[in-house]
Amino acid sequence: MLKKLTLTSLVSEHLERAPESCALVVDHRQFSYRELDQMGLAAAAWLREQGVRPGDRVAVWLVNRPEWLALMLGLSRIGAVLVAVNTRYRTEELQHILSLSGARILIMQPRFRNIDFQALLQDLKPHTLPDLEAIAVLDPEMPLPKLEGCSGLTFPDLANTNASQVADKSRDDDLAILFTTSGTTKMPKLVMHTQYSLASHAQCVAEAFMLNQPGAGLLAPLPFCGTFGLVPAIAALAAGTPIAVMETFDAKPAVELIRKLRLTHLFGSDEMYRRILDVLPESASLDSLRVCGFAAFQTGAEELVRQADARGIPIAGVYGSSEVQALFSIQPTQKNMHERCKGGGFPADPEAKVRIRDTESGELMPPEQSGILEINATGNFSGYFNNPLATSEVIDQDGYFSTGDIGYLCKDGSFVYQTRQGDAIRLSGFLVNPSEIEDVLKGCPGIVEAQVIGADVDGVQSCVAFVIAEPGSNIDADGIRAWLRNVIAPFKVPSRVWFLDAFPVTDSPNGVKIQRAKLREMAAERDLGVSN
Repeated sequence: MLKKLTLTSLVSEHLERAPESCALVVDHRQFSYRELDQMGLAAAAWLREQGVRPGDRVAVWLVNRPEWLALMLGLSRIGAVLVAVNTRYRTEELQHILSLSGARILIMQPRFRNIDFQALLQDLKPHTLPDLEAIAVLDPEMPLPKLEGCSGLTFPDLANTNASQVADKSRDDDLAILFTTSGTTKMPKLVMHTQYSLASHAQCVAEAFMLNQPGAGLLAPLPFCGTFGLVPAIAALAAGTPIAVMETFDAKPAVELIRKLRLTHLFGSDEMYRRILDVLPESASLDSLRVCGFAAFQTGAEELVRQADARGIPIAGVYGSSEVQALFSIQPTQKNMHERCKGGGFPADPEAKVRIRDTESGELMPPEQSGILEINATGNFSGYFNNPLATSEVIDQDGYFSTGDIGYLCKDGSFVYQTRQGDAIRLSGFLVNPSEIEDVLKGCPGIVEAQVIGADVDGVQSCVAFVIAEPGSNIDADGIRAWLRNVIAPFKVPSRVWFLDAFPVTDSPNGVKIQRAKLREMAAERDLGVSN
């Protein structure tokens, strides 16, 4: 049984053993654990001066930077709650999260690259934000933000502030962070994680993903506002492993950091790894990398694994969500490419329980049978903030979270994630993962990319395909379907094929995701009696 933990305790262990060891590397500057702790203390003192008390919510709208992690530690110290705001969000989403969370303070940077965060504040509706008292900006040279009913504040330079001693009031059962769900069809819910769920999961990940091994170093290119970006960072803090922080992912600087610092760990989307492969010099490899987890948001995962292996990037599929946290599990690198590219694997938490429930009968399923993934682990969330009905719909009396994902157990004790429940298609009595058909479609001459969804065609549950053709290709829908009949089972051949110039997408903290719900709407609007 893991000992009870808080976020601040993860850092305090290193302060006792090696306070001057490197915690962060940011723009060629190193921050020791002592310096990071001092920044956390300075953040806690400033927050307390603003009247923030245990249980209060503070929204953090920043790209990756030391202040993000310092605020997390400072809020933890005083028992307050960090509301993680995605920097890709715009006014409507920001307003929704501030209102739903009841945040008292918003901490933000005025701009980043081509994003003017302060300009986005102008369209907020103050009457919908009765709890918001102040907006603090991380740039003393910029004018203070203005919003009716809110004070404008300048956030201090934590790295150059004499930190006051603030007693550590954190408790393992304190609510620590509110993540947003990553749905593409509804405004996000807020996922609650306690100090213990975050810190205990971090220790499990540090051990299972070998972040605690000598010479380990993490590249952190994904946003801390999302669980896929934050969990590796907290796990590295737990392990005492240096973190090379990137404000935002950029492939060429990422490669340079890996090679210069001999970094060993990297986690991200398939799109991120493809960009790294694109900029990696032809004769070069990234042989310092030891553990590289990826989540597949596009097709072609097996080919990506093959290409990455050839360049010294040992990637393997992972599984996670805001509710069970990122890096819940990973596929062993010794598995063959066909298996290693799949999401899932063995849980990081040795006490985690994973089971599969049939989508129709509700019965628990044996290995190799697909159904809904249900998870019970120390890293599980404690519910959706101010939404007990939604919480009761997904957490049962035994503490299992029904993920809404389709997968199956393996005989070796691991599991495989296949697709979202709403994306799975039952064809001729079989539960089919649309990615199976999509990967085959991409091998059709003239097809660049494909997405497959379920649809009712002439009163029968079928699948239909949206494809992007190569420029100048003269392939048509009938030709595609005829080609497919020679390579896959007849019941998997899409009843309809439609051509698009691009797929509808949405931005998430982890990368670009295709809006499959939008594709379903598009299919419903089309004349299902015509293939074109």
